[in-house]
Amino acid sequence: MDAYLLPIRIAALLFPVLALLMFVPTAIVLYRRHGVMTRWRVLSLYGGVYYVLTALCMTIVPLPMPSVDVCTAFPTFANPQLTPGVAFSDIWKEAHHRVTLDAVILHNSAFWQTVFNLILLLPLGVLVRIHFRRSLVAATMAGFTGSLFFELTQYSGLWGLYECPYRLFAVDDLIANTAGGALGWAVVGPLARLLPALEALDDRALAVGKLPLGRRAVALLVDVIGVELLIGVVTGIAAVVPGAASVLWVPPSVIALWFVVIAWRTGATPGKHLLLLRLATAEDRRPSLAQLTLRAVALSPLVIVGVAMLHVFVMGLIVGPLFLDRTGSSGDTSALFEMAGEMGYRVVAHILTTGTGIVLLLFLAGCLTLIGSYARAVRRHPSGLGPHETLSGVQNHACAHTRARTRPDTSTPKSPDLAPLATAGDARMGK
Repeated sequence: MDAYLLPIRIAALLFPVLALLMFVPTAIVLYRRHGVMTRWRVLSLYGGVYYVLTALCMTIVPLPMPSVDVCTAFPTFANPQLTPGVAFSDIWKEAHHRVTLDAVILHNSAFWQTVFNLILLLPLGVLVRIHFRRSLVAATMAGFTGSLFFELTQYSGLWGLYECPYRLFAVDDLIANTAGGALGWAVVGPLARLLPALEALDDRALAVGKLPLGRRAVALLVDVIGVELLIGVVTGIAAVVPGAASVLWVPPSVIALWFVVIAWRTGATPGKHLLLLRLATAEDRRPSLAQLTLRAVALSPLVIVGVAMLHVFVMGLIVGPLFLDRTGSSGDTSALFEMAGEMGYRVVAHILTTGTGIVLLLFLAGCLTLIGSYARAVRRHPSGLGPHETLSGVQNHACAHTRARTRPDTSTPKSPDLAPLATAGDARMGK
């Protein structure tokens, strides 16, 4: 049982980090393609990612300890098992040639290994039918491709991390995994017919007529990341230039360039371009330079807070591992889970027992309070506008997302500036 629980624990440890890293790219893709990011689509997508991560851990964990010579410990694994039907021979051998329920099934480890291989990619078939709405052929091919990747990962010694394979490449596993993907597609059929399509849920959310707050928030987050990177680059250049003045002018100059000059020249900030948004007045006219400046001034506290929190996050990634003891006393892969818990304990203990840590917590609490207050103000506004939008008169307008442009019922755009969206309410979502 521990052999199956350990990969699940490792996947549970790695998933939050992976989910955090892929959030912004995922949000960008979903908003650009569908115009909205519904909770059901996110749940389906992230559930699939967690499953794939768990399945991968099932195939590679536990890892051999660094002190183990895998070429000597597992010499037979260097030769892949390419003969179909060996699994049935193993089941018959494990049953000691006795045809009883106990010998063939209940206490037959070879039988259960085959069953688990069948179950391993069964959720993949479910995901192909529920999330992607693809055919049985697609589910079967997905199962075969996924299984082949897992088997090659084992045969290559984790793609060269180990000199020799520490698990056996078996064609029977490939067959069982592929069959599991097809079986998952088949058994979920009744449920797939009852559940509404994710596209229908997207259209229902778009029909509300308001520009999603999450779409604007992701665009702002992209802008904050861009501003942070540009500030770092300009500050670094200014610091090495002989006789350069103080670099205190860099942050306000970069913010003005990003949120005023670029938006005035191109119609939106880089983050909004990426999220298919544009800036315009309530009358759908191009905003003036004065309006964009007023908008940037009103939005600057939120931008500064975002840049500061990004600094704290990056520093946490750099400083956090320094609290670990680099003894490496345990060679078991379960040490990965224990190490993360130990690191979290030490970091939290350091923050709670030092003056700097308390100040940091208060600062983060203030930042989160400001962001929460701003989000609450947007949600309470009848049209979903933020304080900087009502003050400056400059609003976000949604351009047509990818699925809206490819739908056969998409009407002809009334102007080159704003293409219609999938529903009638989408064309004026920013108002």
